[in-house]
Amino acid sequence: MQSIIRAMHIAKMLAQHSIDLGVPISDLSKLCDLPISTMHRLLQAMIKQGMVEQDELTKKYRLGPIWLEYGLQVYDQMDYVSKIRPELERLSKIVEESVYLSKPLETEAIVMERIDNPNNPIRVYDQMGVRIPMNIGAANKSMLAALPVEKSKTILSKLLSAEQIPEMLQLLEEIRRNGYATSHSERTEGTSSVAVPIKDHFGTVIGAVSIGFVSFNLTEERLHFLAQQVMETGKRINQRLGASV
Repeated sequence: MQSIIRAMHIAKMLAQHSIDLGVPISDLSKLCDLPISTMHRLLQAMIKQGMVEQDELTKKYRLGPIWLEYGLQVYDQMDYVSKIRPELERLSKIVEESVYLSKPLETEAIVMERIDNPNNPIRVYDQMGVRIPMNIGAANKSMLAALPVEKSKTILSKLLSAEQIPEMLQLLEEIRRNGYATSHSERTEGTSSVAVPIKDHFGTVIGAVSIGFVSFNLTEERLHFLAQQVMETGKRINQRLGASV
């Protein structure tokens, strides 16, 4: 069990810190707080399973191809993504901004899909696969607002102090009334987002669609336009998935 936990920690560190050239074993040892001898043994075992690969010239390590293989298999099983993607592409063309699909994972959400607009040279870039706490960002707050209140409270109790929760619950109620959530400079200074939740035919919240954009020269008219477009997209997606609108 300990080896599995250590291997997953190594993979997480490689995913977070590895760029194109990989990470030296000395840096990995520090990041994972493990002796180099132990790190070397774990890396060799992970290489045999395709979890890690080592550059022959630099001797640095990076994630292996098995993660992409498994990820694509899981992605392919998520039929709703194929149903949603055309709507994401349509929305990106209309608003000429980057559009995202997020999926809730307990107290966090993961960015599942990103559609960039080629006509906009300024992009808000959230990496696919990144995890974001559910109390941060328009997409996550829109999902929290769409969940049953007690479930939202349970999630928030793991992320916020008792003093912070009432204010957040009030914000979630406002999001329900408006039909969409907004976020300004929460994760990245100078950027904003607007989002709506999406549900399956059981009425379960399975994700959120959001538009990311820079806040510079943002007007009320522009924000209203983006909110209207993401709400209309959310309705069409819900209809595609058989959710009641």
